[in-house]
Amino acid sequence: MSHFPHDAKRTTLGAASLFCFGTWIRLHGIDLITMALMGALGLGIYKAPPAPSRSFPIYFQDGEVVYPQFAYPIRKEIVPIFAAALIAFFAPFFFFCLFQARRRSLDDLCTTTLGLLKSLITAAVFQVWLKWLIGGLRPHFLAACQPSIQPGAAPSGNGFASIMYDRSVCTGNPKEINDSLESFPSGHSTAAWAGLLYLALYFNAQLKVMSGHNPAYWKMILMFTPLLGATLISGALTIDEFHNWYDVLAGGIIGSCTALVAFRQTFAAIFDFRFNHVLLPRTTSLFHRKPFFNSADSGPFFDYAPRPEYTTTQMPFTREGGWGWGQEACLGAPGDATVLGVGTGHMGHGDAGGGMGAVNGGIRHSGGAGAVGGDTGHIGHGGGVGAGNNAAANGTGPNGSMV
Repeated sequence: MSHFPHDAKRTTLGAASLFCFGTWIRLHGIDLITMALMGALGLGIYKAPPAPSRSFPIYFQDGEVVYPQFAYPIRKEIVPIFAAALIAFFAPFFFFCLFQARRRSLDDLCTTTLGLLKSLITAAVFQVWLKWLIGGLRPHFLAACQPSIQPGAAPSGNGFASIMYDRSVCTGNPKEINDSLESFPSGHSTAAWAGLLYLALYFNAQLKVMSGHNPAYWKMILMFTPLLGATLISGALTIDEFHNWYDVLAGGIIGSCTALVAFRQTFAAIFDFRFNHVLLPRTTSLFHRKPFFNSADSGPFFDYAPRPEYTTTQMPFTREGGWGWGQEACLGAPGDATVLGVGTGHMGHGDAGGGMGAVNGGIRHSGGAGAVGGDTGHIGHGGGVGAGNNAAANGTGPNGSMV
């Protein structure tokens, strides 16, 4: 049985607003400058030698190594840091460009890419601060240090029983010693999760993986593929012994947090399938004081009011689940102003369930949920979902929104 009625018609999509790169630069210029400063700060900290001077034991009295977990040999990295950074940026950017086949908006491409860069740069700066000020011993620290202490020799360090030493006993390459003192947190893991989790959220938004319909299984696989990639990059660091497990975990947490915040700053929602593909507007900035509205129906902030017409950037990439067929979910989130009847809607009264009316005068009975109504109110019965332009016995009309 077809999900859509026989008379369903595709949503008429208008062209995206004309993009002016100069205006976009003025609106986002302060962000670009801040990102450049953050990048320079992060690079400077990355080049600085580790701030703390760590103490560590080397041998027991019988010549046994105290911490063999820091005595692994120095190996070649499975995934170099530059490769992890390139994957974290170019893998998402490739799909941002590919999805423009339907998004068709330079504003969308530039703003989405800017959100990705915010995630990557913020995560990188946070992790280099932690490396510099806290750091930690890499699993191959003793191999990099090459301590000048002989096994079985009388302790000659400091601390209790003189068993603790610092880097002054190291005879290895100073650059390798500095690097082996900055294990916490993992830069690879931070970059991987900052970029690839952002991509996974983008897939969820554009393909409506977690939405109000049952999507194709390949979409779920595609959404999880970046998460698999981030996990593999992170896990490889425990194989080549460049990081401890807790370094990888800390880097993943930092990268994931910045990805979530950067995505939410760019799009109207993270997991709400109705709005997580919609770009949040920016209308003023330090370099663009006069409010800028890129279309007649946009405002200085995102709201849940239904739009009189859609543009390609107001629709996700997918056309399943009602998207593009006049079935788009546009009712506000539970408890927001549109559901409560503030603004474009008004409050209805249910004679049985005492329910709340929907936008444009929907009325519900028996506790049913009202939905977007037409010019006049319609009724949803029996706890069903009230729908669009024509009321039906079970609360759904021929053009009802299956939210």
